[in-house]
Amino acid sequence: MAFSNDEILAGLAEIINDETGIAADAVALDKSFTDDLDIDSISMMTIVVNAEEKFDVKIPDDEVQNLKTVGDAVTFIAGAQA
Repeated sequence: MAFSNDEILAGLAEIINDETGIAADAVALDKSFTDDLDIDSISMMTIVVNAEEKFDVKIPDDEVQNLKTVGDAVTFIAGAQA
């Protein structure tokens, strides 16, 4: 089953909220993980692992560094779905 971009955004917002306590409605496509949401690399790895499980995708470690914004992650996950 493929997830829509809205479903991916909502799912990521939930994962980020669980990991960091950041309000889900503060997680928007244009938000930077580090600059806007203040997510450190350890939390980011947890978020990636949880996103991989939730959306049944693989996000290679070398791709994680390219995911600067929430929108980047949504686009990557949408494109990685089988």
